[in-house]
Order: sequence, then C-alpha cells, then structure tokens
Amino acid sequence: MASPVALKAPSQTWTFFQGAWRDGNTPILGPRTHGAWLGSMVFDGARAFEGVTPDLDLHLARVNNSAREMMLDPMLTIDDWRALVEDGLRRFPRDAQLYIRPMYWAEEGFGGGVRFEPSSTNWCLSIYEAPMPAGGKGGAVTLSPFRRPSNEVAPSGAKASCHYANGARALIEAAKRGFDNCLMRDMLGNIAEYANSNAFLVKDGVVFTPAHNGTFLNGVTRQRVIGLLRADGVQVVEATLSYEDFLKADELFSTGNFQKVAPMSRIDDRTLEVGPMYRRARSLYWEFAHSRQPLRVAS
Repeated sequence: MASPVALKAPSQTWTFFQGAWRDGNTPILGPRTHGAWLGSMVFDGARAFEGVTPDLDLHLARVNNSAREMMLDPMLTIDDWRALVEDGLRRFPRDAQLYIRPMYWAEEGFGGGVRFEPSSTNWCLSIYEAPMPAGGKGGAVTLSPFRRPSNEVAPSGAKASCHYANGARALIEAAKRGFDNCLMRDMLGNIAEYANSNAFLVKDGVVFTPAHNGTFLNGVTRQRVIGLLRADGVQVVEATLSYEDFLKADELFSTGNFQKVAPMSRIDDRTLEVGPMYRRARSLYWEFAHSRQPLRVAS
C-alpha cells in the first residue's frame, strides 16, 4: 500500500461553514459530495491588502451569478456575504494580505448520477493569508496547445472549479518548457486569455485586450483596469487577437484577482520591456484600491 502523501501545512485560514468559524483547512466535502467528484462547484476570489478590499461587492455578486450559471441555488445575499467577510477579517491583523473565497457546490446527485439536485446547494466562506506577489518582476510566456471552451460545451460564464483543471494542465505543460504562463486560444484559434488571468498587449501606445466572447471570464479586475486606463486618456481596444499580435507587442501584462496587474518580460525567445503602460495600469489600480472605503478590520 502506498504511503500517505505529505501535505504542506496551509497558511493561516478561517472558514465559515455550517454556522461557525473554523480554524485551519476544514474538511467540507465528502466522497459522496457531488461538488467533490462531479465538479459542481463555483467560487470567487477577492483580496484584502494594505487595509483595503477593492471591488469586494462585485466579487460577491459574481459568486451568486456563477451559482445561477451552474444551475445551483444561491443561498446568501451580497449583504450576507459582506457581513461574513467583515466578521472574518477581524480574525487577522489589519496589514494581513488575504484571499477571500466564497464558494457554492451541490451536495447531492440525482439518484446518484451526474445530475445534481439544486436544492442541495451548500456553501462556505474561506479567508486565508496569501501574500501579494511583488509587482514588476515579469514572467515568461508561450502559446499553450490547450484551448478554452465556449459556453455551448462548458459553463464558461461561471467562475467554476471545473475550468481550472484545464488551466492547470496548460500551466504544467508550459512549465515543462521553461515558461511561467501561457496564452490560451479559443476554439476558433483566437487568443482568449492566459491560463490563469486576462491578457493585455500594448502596441504603439494603444492597449489591446481580447474581446469578451463567452470563452473566458470578463474579469472584475480586467473591467476595472480597462475603465481606469480609459478615464486616464489611454486608448483601450477590445478586439479579436492572434498569437502573432502578442508576439509583435511592445508590452504584455495581465490582470487578475490574485496578483491584480502583472507584467510579462518574455514571450517565447523574445525579451520584452516591463514598460510604462504596465506601470501606469498598476499605479492607477493601486490608487483606485486605496480610494475605496475599507471594511472594518482589526487594528
């Protein structure tokens, strides 16, 4: 018999589940739970850092929208989620860098089969320490052989756990070739996004990003950065883009909840500048984040 796998201890974590806050990596799924073995789970991710929680309400709204897209029954209102988040943040130091993750999943399958019972929807809120990656470092990217599905074949309008296995194998495959991330195409061959974030390129002072076409999430941070850049006088074009467009770019950067705004410093064998438009986008986002009214957290 194989020995048990040694698991790395998680960072400080508090999870609200079944009416109480629980310390640590609380077991919440059983082997018969539909969400565990047949993938009916959705989630969202917000951030707390430097005393602020930018766009928290948009993330909390999206987890409910994702539940409906997956045909689960949302159990909480945005106000319910927000009150729980505020309560959970008090369990951490004010300067803690945190990941805020509300989740829904189905407990029961219909007759033990693939179909789940929406009325069996369960939920939790997990908050844990997750340091913000340092800005400006950059990473190497390439083209993935794996593609993003359309809404006809997957619930691409939901932030659903079932999508992330495809992104994970894309990242693993790219890492085996010496890259930190990879661009993924849609089924028509156009660039959709990076394996774990939304994609932007800069050419001749204009910012381009793939037009949202139902094959990737129109990210909260993506929409925020587009709006901030446009308000600052930058031309941002949402367009159908090829890998060749990214190969010829002056700058590449990504947006996503975990890292917010991050540069790319190499595509295939071509080195790129960590350039002024990335720095502008990141500076605008940080200014926006700190202009928000923070939730009350521990001093």
